[in-house]
Amino acid sequence: MITYLVMFVVLILSAVPVLQWYKKRARLIELIDKIPGKKAYPLIGTSYEFFGIDRKGIFNVIHENSKQYPYINRIWVGPSPDVIIRKAEYVEKVIGSSKNMEKSRIYDFVKIWLGDGLLISNGEKWFKHRKIITPTFHFSILQSFCEIFNEKSAVLVEKLNEKANTGEVFNIQTFITNAALDIISEAAMGISIDVQRQQKSEYVSSIYEISELILHRFVRPYLHPEFIYKITSTGKRFYHCLQILHSFTKDVIENRKKTRLENQRKGVVVPKRQAFLDLLLDANENKHLLTDQDIREEVDTFMFEGHDTTASGISWTLYILGCYPDVQEKVFHEIDSIFNGTDRPATLADLNEMKYLERVIKESMRIFPPVPTLGRILSEDVQLDEYLIPKGTSVTIQVYYLHRDPRFFPDPEKFDPDRFLPDNIEGRNPFAYIPFSAGSRNCIGQKFAMYEEKSVLSSIIRRFKLNSVEKREDLFLMRELILKSYNGMKVKLERRNK
Repeated sequence: MITYLVMFVVLILSAVPVLQWYKKRARLIELIDKIPGKKAYPLIGTSYEFFGIDRKGIFNVIHENSKQYPYINRIWVGPSPDVIIRKAEYVEKVIGSSKNMEKSRIYDFVKIWLGDGLLISNGEKWFKHRKIITPTFHFSILQSFCEIFNEKSAVLVEKLNEKANTGEVFNIQTFITNAALDIISEAAMGISIDVQRQQKSEYVSSIYEISELILHRFVRPYLHPEFIYKITSTGKRFYHCLQILHSFTKDVIENRKKTRLENQRKGVVVPKRQAFLDLLLDANENKHLLTDQDIREEVDTFMFEGHDTTASGISWTLYILGCYPDVQEKVFHEIDSIFNGTDRPATLADLNEMKYLERVIKESMRIFPPVPTLGRILSEDVQLDEYLIPKGTSVTIQVYYLHRDPRFFPDPEKFDPDRFLPDNIEGRNPFAYIPFSAGSRNCIGQKFAMYEEKSVLSSIIRRFKLNSVEKREDLFLMRELILKSYNGMKVKLERRNK
């Protein structure tokens, strides 16, 4: 009798957490399914929308959903819900405060590469690292980075000159991405990988490939479990790329530390131009605030965030300029008025004078935001009009469609740099335009990125006229971690007469 009683008590006690989980799960499903969205099925949710489609098809599915559900909808990635929002007022409620700081689940797959760098970390670690890193983007340090922008832009112009006046149609995005990698490797790690002149680089190839593999995994729930992913061909390829990237960064840091120690022993004066890595090592040596792993994660993060997003911003702006010759000429005349026909390199003061070019860049990033989506995990329940989104839910902000809200951007597909004149910005909801995210977790390197984009773009426009071959309506967009064109940015180049 006692044995049966004990068994009954154990059964009741074990049933309690199951019942609690079931009650919580039932509430989640009830609340999420009040939000409009496609029919969900057991195990796969709404992921069937992505079955059997290529990289180009992913964007088409998202685009159709945005037309059917303009401001909000929900999807189920397997058993996990994701609430999609495209309304400034909703975005403000999600990221406008110091809450909801945790990144969404797609970043779990990025975390394997970047660790707990600024992009992904949360809580005290994020706050501590943000405080340490913020001074590295001080005005005086940005001035030293300007030299790097000029040096690498000069190589880019040299490579583009080989294409000019040939009538050849080519993908300029490849050239821009290589230049951006040269810039960020010098700025972040203090080394020259010279991607623009080299034919092949295992490190560079791995950066390209790993980004595609992360998205490939995210839209396939059956690849989410680590033990399954590791035995697949794509999983093996991912970890091969990961080994190359981590080994490269680790070797750079170790060599940098050895060089610094040798310089200190010999009394060599610290060079005026320091890389981001040097500034992190200074913080480590002076106050022991960062471990070697912390430094590697931050360097990896800046290599990832500092090349692909910026390259995308530059490439889309070049594409836009090639579509609108009148805008391109206005940019050229502004630049020419600053340099007076000379070939001297740009200073930070010159870049600050490029007001019209800045508006062009901003409008390009409105239409083609380099980072088309952002994601958060809610740390509390959030009410979005009639919908209550429960704590712990993943929320995705579709920046691409947020930037097309006609309430803030009338005739949203029209390219109009004057949208960013001071008078036109005044009164606009600050969460209607967020190419560098917003709130506490906005991009720490946005000034660096804007200066880099102005430097590279002005170097090109000073010397060449661009003509974009594909019309905007003929583009096939790809929503990966970065917004890209399936066919690249096809242009023709002509040298400007001097």
